[in-house]
Amino acid sequence: MLKNRLKSFRHKMEMNQKQFAEFLGVNYSLYNRWEKHDKEPNIESYWNIAKRIGCKIDDLIEEIPE
Repeated sequence: MLKNRLKSFRHKMEMNQKQFAEFLGVNYSLYNRWEKHDKEPNIESYWNIAKRIGCKIDDLIEEIPE
């Protein structure tokens, strides 16, 4: 799930949600909704997230154990 992946990447980078949202170039409120799984990013956002983190889109949507 994307929310788990985002949180995992954020923790590895030792950032809080606001810092990570700024790093991704998105509004904090929008990022928070992604991490809470209230909203899914559009395909362009997936591309931007993957590019900024340095991973593949598949890496964002793969399920990881909690």
